[in-house]
Amino acid sequence: MSIPVQKNQIIRMDIEGLGDSGEGIGRVDGFTVFVQGGIPGDHLSVEIIKVKKQYAMGVLKQVIRPSDARRKPSCPYAKKCGGCQMQHVNYVDQLTFKKKAVESAVTRIGKLEGVPVHEVLGMDDPYCYRNKGQYPVALGHKDKVDLGFYRQRSHDVVDVEVCELQHLSANAVARVIRHWAKDNKITIYDEKKHKGLLRHVLVRTAHGSGAVMVVLVTKGTQVPSTNDLIKRLQEAVPGVASLIQNINTSKGNRVLGFENVTLWGADKIEDNIGDLTFEISPLSFFQVNPVQTEVLYGKALEYAALTGEETVVDLYCGIGTISLFLAQKAKKVVGVEIIEDAILDARKNAQANGIENAEFHVGAAEEVIPKLYEEGLQADVVVVDPPRKGCDEIVLKTIGKMRPERVVYVSCKASTMARDLRLLEDMGYKTQEVQPVDMFPWTYHVETIVALYKKD
Repeated sequence: MSIPVQKNQIIRMDIEGLGDSGEGIGRVDGFTVFVQGGIPGDHLSVEIIKVKKQYAMGVLKQVIRPSDARRKPSCPYAKKCGGCQMQHVNYVDQLTFKKKAVESAVTRIGKLEGVPVHEVLGMDDPYCYRNKGQYPVALGHKDKVDLGFYRQRSHDVVDVEVCELQHLSANAVARVIRHWAKDNKITIYDEKKHKGLLRHVLVRTAHGSGAVMVVLVTKGTQVPSTNDLIKRLQEAVPGVASLIQNINTSKGNRVLGFENVTLWGADKIEDNIGDLTFEISPLSFFQVNPVQTEVLYGKALEYAALTGEETVVDLYCGIGTISLFLAQKAKKVVGVEIIEDAILDARKNAQANGIENAEFHVGAAEEVIPKLYEEGLQADVVVVDPPRKGCDEIVLKTIGKMRPERVVYVSCKASTMARDLRLLEDMGYKTQEVQPVDMFPWTYHVETIVALYKKD
């Protein structure tokens, strides 16, 4: 088939669906065109900027006839900042589109028919939900301190006064540090030259207590004028409990280094999920939407269907959040995680919560779980919560050998989840139901939890 579009051509087209990254998908004479900012139902004027054999990329020039789902973004930075990709979509329609994306992955990639995909569990108030704000810092026009988020597909920092998704405390901290850095002539890191002190600012807020941890990510070891910063934070940020320096001397765009120095206050803050308490350090992984985390973990417990007699294996367990939830209802839980610091946190969290029936192992899941299986470990329930790339095939094959009664699959990327569901089906498991959860309103991301059971 000949390609019906050319680079730099202006075309008019309808948008029919959404891609994995929230981009609109339309077709010109059957040829697929991706358009960032397009919504199903839109009729657009589009400029073609890239043409490949199987598809083309276009940029939105004009909305000729808007979709019923389209709205005016409430955020003034929506077209600049790369954080939100769906600010132009009504919230209820976001949930509809996310469900369709999961359904498409299940049927198209997983080749699964007749599997119920439930309505997405959304938020009553989809704002200020993030308990972790991570801000790059740059020197702006006339030595202005820009503190905000990266522009789409770049490392240019968009200075953001107020982010609608961040907790109010994170916005308050950002304002304080922006003025403190300028007033005290703090040198700002230049990624290209690898010079300057202040690289990033990280803010963590405990949903339960309101305690706030402020982390300055620096290239150097000495931070001047910290007493002034502490005073400003105490005056402007209710609940501020900690100021920590994270030292990152590496080149490149890695955000956090490995060395933390407490400049004032506590080394860690505590937060709650349900009736469990977790210690959070600058390097800890912790779900960023605490309200929806409880929804997600509630579903994990439901799908695990524990009676108190089961041995549960939790792969990619992080700091043990799901593991400890499950341990309250199971006979025994075995957690596996590749990051050693996360496992140390998991063990501390188990001890702090008085949970004695959970054990944790450090290592890659694809290496640890076959070894434990060879040593005799059997599981009644396996829970997996892999990174975006999905499960390693060795992990899935070992689950197939273990033959647990139930598998609970938690996913942050529907396409790799669907691929893995297909492999589990081929090994004798039945996908019972799929429940999307909106952990990240106003973005294209959707979390999904799946219940599978052994066919025989």
